[in-house]
Amino acid sequence: MTTPRMALGTMYFGTTVDERAAFSILDRYAELGGSFVDTSDNYSFWTSETGFGGQSEALLGRWLASNPGVGVRLSTKVGAQPTRLGGFPDHVEGLHEDAVREALAKSLDRLGVDGVDLYWAHVEDPSVPLQTLVGTFAGLVSEGLTSRWGVSNHPSWLLERIRATAEQAGLPQPSAYQERYSYIQPAGGMDVAGQPIPLGMLSPDGLDFLQRNPSFDGWVYTATLQGRYDRRDRPFEIEYQHPGTERRLAALARVADARGIRPGQVVLAWLTSGRPVLTPIVGVSSVEQLEQAVKGASIELTHDELSALDTA
Repeated sequence: MTTPRMALGTMYFGTTVDERAAFSILDRYAELGGSFVDTSDNYSFWTSETGFGGQSEALLGRWLASNPGVGVRLSTKVGAQPTRLGGFPDHVEGLHEDAVREALAKSLDRLGVDGVDLYWAHVEDPSVPLQTLVGTFAGLVSEGLTSRWGVSNHPSWLLERIRATAEQAGLPQPSAYQERYSYIQPAGGMDVAGQPIPLGMLSPDGLDFLQRNPSFDGWVYTATLQGRYDRRDRPFEIEYQHPGTERRLAALARVADARGIRPGQVVLAWLTSGRPVLTPIVGVSSVEQLEQAVKGASIELTHDELSALDTA
C-alpha cells in the first residue's frame, strides 16, 4: 500500500469533531496507509468551553489506547497554549526550556506515549535566545522524547539562524519547517483572514530554503483553504480576489477535468508533486473527505501538468 504524502490534521478532534467521527476518520486513515497524525497542545482552545487546548491530544490518546500497535506517527507542537483565559496571543506558554519540558510531559501524558516522532516550536518566542532554544529541543531528541524537531511560524531567515546555531554547537538540527501555503495566493500586503501570525505564511524565501536544504521536510497548513476550491458556499476572502486567482482557478479546472477529480485534489497533488515536495496537513470532518484527500495526495502530476499550474 502506498503511503499518501500528507499528514492528517486533528485540530478539531475532541471539540467540533466528536469522538465517534474522529475515531472513524483515524481508523480509515490507518487502513489507507496514512502515516503522520498532526496535533498540538493548544488544539483547540478557541472552540473549547475551557478556553484551553489539549482536547485533540487527549482524543488521540484514547484512540491509540484502543488500537495498540497501530502504525501512525505523531506530530505535536508547543508554544501557543494560552496561560490564562483569553490570553492568546499575548499570554502563551512560549519556548523557554521549563515551559517546553512541562508542556511535552503533559502532551505525552494525554497521548499515552513515551515520545513523539516530531515536535515543533509552534510559534516564535523572541524572548528565548537561539542557543537556549536549540539546546532545549536538542536535549529532547537526545533523551528520546522526540525523534526529531521542527520549526513552525518562523520567518525563513530565522529558521536558517536556528539551523546554523545547532550546526555550530554540534547538536541535532531541526529537520522540518511548517508554514501556511496553498496554490491560490493572497494579494501582497493584505491581511489574511484567520491568520493571526503573519510570519506563518510560507514566503518565496521559505520555498527557496526548502529547495536548497533537501534534508528539511516542508509541511504546509490550510493547504486547501478550508475547502474553498470545491465548495461554492465558501467563497474566497477579499485578499484572494485578484486576477491571478482567476487564472489559477482556470488552470486547476483544466487539470481537474482532464483527470476526473476535484480542484482541491489537484491542489494536494500539486503540493506533493512539485519542487520542493511539500507535505500538506489536511483537516477533515468525515471519512468521505479523508478519502478524497488521500486520493489527491497520492496523485503524481506530470511535468506538463505542473508546468501549466505553475505558469498560470
